[in-house]
Amino acid sequence: MPDIDKSIDRVLEIYKSAVHAKDITRFMQLYDPKVRIFDTWGIWSYEGADAWQLAVEAWFTSLGTDTCKVSFDDVQSSGTSDLAVVSAIVTYAGVSAQGEPRGSMQNRISWALKTSGHVLRIIHEHTSAPVGFEDMKAILQRAGGK
Repeated sequence: MPDIDKSIDRVLEIYKSAVHAKDITRFMQLYDPKVRIFDTWGIWSYEGADAWQLAVEAWFTSLGTDTCKVSFDDVQSSGTSDLAVVSAIVTYAGVSAQGEPRGSMQNRISWALKTSGHVLRIIHEHTSAPVGFEDMKAILQRAGGK
C-alpha cells in the first residue's frame, strides 16, 4: 500500500474514532487552521478551523449520551504525499447509551488534503445530499447502493 493510501486511511480512522468518542481535540487535528467547509446543514460555509470547531462542538453536544458511529463506503482517492483528494459515501449512525440504534443518514463527502507537519490535513471539506425533484427534500439514504 503506497504511503498516501496509508495516510488517507489514517485520516478516515481518526475521523471515525474521534466522532464516536466525541473527541473535539482529536477531530479538529484533522483540519488545517484555514480550512473551508461546505457543510450540508444550515450554514453556507465555515471559514477556518475556529468556525468549524464551534459547529462540531454543537454537533457533539447535541448527541447527549448517544454516540455516532461513522462508516465510509466507496472511498476513492488520488494524490501525492503533499496533496490528495478523497470522496466517499459517509454514514452517520446514532447509537443510544444502551447500544440501541437511533437511526442513520448518509452524505456524500469530498476532501482536499495537504501535508502540514508531516501529516495530511483537510483544507477543504464538502458534504452534500441530493435533493428530490418532486418534494425538494434532502435524500439521506442511498437507494440501491448508488
